[in-house]
Amino acid sequence: MPTATLPPLPQWPTPPSDLGGAIREVKLALRRRIEASGRSVEEVFDVVERRIAARVAEIKEIQQSGGNPWPVIEFDEVADPANHARLHELLRRRGCAVIRGHFPREQALAWDQGIVDYVETNHFFENYRGPGDDFFGSVGSKPEIYPIYWSRPQMAARQSDRMATVQSFLNHAWRSESEGRQWFDPDRDSLYPDRIRRRPPGADSAGLGTHLDPGTLDLWMTRTNQQAFRHLFDGSVEQYDPWDAAYRTIGNQYPGSTMCSAFRTFQGWTALSDMRHDQGVLQTVPIPEAMAYLMLRPLLEDVPEDEMCGVATNQVFPAGWKWQPLLMDALSGLPDIQAGDSVWWHCDMIHGVDSVQDQQGWGNVMYIPAAPWCPRNAEYAVSVRAAFAAGDSPTDFPAEHYERDWADRFTEEELNDTGRRGLGLVD
Repeated sequence: MPTATLPPLPQWPTPPSDLGGAIREVKLALRRRIEASGRSVEEVFDVVERRIAARVAEIKEIQQSGGNPWPVIEFDEVADPANHARLHELLRRRGCAVIRGHFPREQALAWDQGIVDYVETNHFFENYRGPGDDFFGSVGSKPEIYPIYWSRPQMAARQSDRMATVQSFLNHAWRSESEGRQWFDPDRDSLYPDRIRRRPPGADSAGLGTHLDPGTLDLWMTRTNQQAFRHLFDGSVEQYDPWDAAYRTIGNQYPGSTMCSAFRTFQGWTALSDMRHDQGVLQTVPIPEAMAYLMLRPLLEDVPEDEMCGVATNQVFPAGWKWQPLLMDALSGLPDIQAGDSVWWHCDMIHGVDSVQDQQGWGNVMYIPAAPWCPRNAEYAVSVRAAFAAGDSPTDFPAEHYERDWADRFTEEELNDTGRRGLGLVD
């Protein structure tokens, strides 16, 4: 397509003060840009919709036959590079995977107990001030999300060789080189610090609604994101590749309580307990190409001119039955999970957590993503190092700072080479 002759798009490096006016302006510009390529918005969307519908039908057939579309991959398979071509093909098709036996079950259970000892020794429950995050606070059970970042179990998992092996495997599913540039180092992770979840037996939890985390209105309104999703808006939609990292590692999200300063190839968590598939587990729409549907859907005529299908600033990107029923028809929950397994999903994928009443067994996880070293993550690592040294909550999260004076917090002397590289302390 003759992209050089297409009209430019308006940009808002920071959130616009007049959201409705900015939405109307960018939607008009996007439509004109698509039409200047010789195709209509409806034609472009139809290409995406037909592709997505085929994937949805495939997933529903698996579900109706009693199967689960989530790939389950043994850690020993990942550890052998001879398997990577076959496994990457499977991973790219579904955009998610369970890594079975990522850590020995006994190790994961010991980490779980270590976290309990850490929070109890430091009187977390006596000092707990309630959810500092409105979104995660909506789950209902209290506390479920612990704002803890620097325990020995969390840091041991983040800097372990087994974690580095899996993160490298996941990162190599992406195109880290394109447009003549190297966008990230697939073999070096930035040790993005996140929280833990501990949901006890008998808990009632409202779960989390289906949503996405790669950004909000900035996905349409900032230059780097317009470049990242260029093929959706320049008439070359067939070339859109959800695994191309181009421009995604040099921009940032609009500021907000739900933002992520880092680029994550995959979001993920490591299980610290066994969990049955029907006990309030993670759900995804295992179609990585669905982001194209989500980005183009607001441009259709049935969406009000000042609306982006519910996407706004300072909240998560919603997805649901009102605007995306085709996608929601493919929602798929996890299979049974064992302590030591890890769970991963493409950073653009729709996901949520199912509700549960009177949960059977524990539901405990450490949130650890794959966040490869890149300009965006190197910049965030500066603030991570400061938070690590002080025992603070990282800047992407509510400023609760429970661990500042806690005993037995992980120290810099305990970092190995992977940990030091991940924090940017060495090259």
